[in-house]
Amino acid sequence: MKKFINDPADVVREALAGLAAAHPELRVDLDEQYVARADAPRPGKVGLISGGGSGHEPLHAGFVGLGMLDAAVPGEIFTAPVPDQILAATKAADADAGVVHIVKNYTGDVMNFQLAAELADEEGLRVEAVLVDDDVAVEDSTWTAGRRGTGATLLVEKIAGAHAEEGADLAAVAATARTVNDRSASFAVALTAGTTPASGKPGFDLAADEIEVGVGIHGEPGRRREKLRPAKELAELIVDAVVSAKPLAGEPLIVLVNGLGGTPQIELYLMYAEISRLLTAAGATIARSLVGNYVTSLDMAGLSLTVCRADDELLRLWDAPVRTPALRWGA
Repeated sequence: MKKFINDPADVVREALAGLAAAHPELRVDLDEQYVARADAPRPGKVGLISGGGSGHEPLHAGFVGLGMLDAAVPGEIFTAPVPDQILAATKAADADAGVVHIVKNYTGDVMNFQLAAELADEEGLRVEAVLVDDDVAVEDSTWTAGRRGTGATLLVEKIAGAHAEEGADLAAVAATARTVNDRSASFAVALTAGTTPASGKPGFDLAADEIEVGVGIHGEPGRRREKLRPAKELAELIVDAVVSAKPLAGEPLIVLVNGLGGTPQIELYLMYAEISRLLTAAGATIARSLVGNYVTSLDMAGLSLTVCRADDELLRLWDAPVRTPALRWGA
């Protein structure tokens, strides 16, 4: 393993120190281990927080800022943050208008965010939890009961974040987040496994001519293992999986072609060309698109496709200004 690390046990904390140095517009608490907007909490504004295991950068800390999250809680690599961390971030985002917890559907995340919400309730804070479970590859997986939360997390954070920025109340922001999740579907394919700093080796074995179809963002097994094929055939496989789960004909779509950490941008754009052609042929209309590494799995080579069936209001909120380390436009 060749990595830019000192001690594997210190990777997350040292990366957070680097984030703080690079982005003075953020407030990074290295003791409680959370990241918040420097201007949070803003009076009267609903707070948005999310979090989960590290290794998926820029998710979630890279999406803290105007128009998205008020705070993010990074756990250790592929490990849910603990309730005390989440509670501290909830307090940092609370401006007496309530806080929305955006939670990816993994057992540890769900349990620890629920415990944190109960602790917040005991202190008089109002919390609404929104579960993201967009992955249509499998119903249950290594760390989940039900579908996994993956690429749609970015869409939920962006669109609900814009609604909160406009001054919507707690119930409305949570409802918007749930709508985005309900209208979204994701599917991923891996060419290689990611390597965790602690283990120093890939999380699973793939032969040189094999791919994992329907892989999870922690390297969890997908639907099956297949032989590597040309890009256009892999695009067909991915689009077919999404279209069969959520018919898309006639719908304006927000489309995210997301790298899993080790995929060059040139390959992501090549795949976007194939995917956009197939979606259009299936009768869908692509209204907005985003291509890049946003919801990753360390250095895993592969990609995920996320589509959201949008309407005029969701597109308006998607277009609203955003200014974070990893996503910014219109501001």
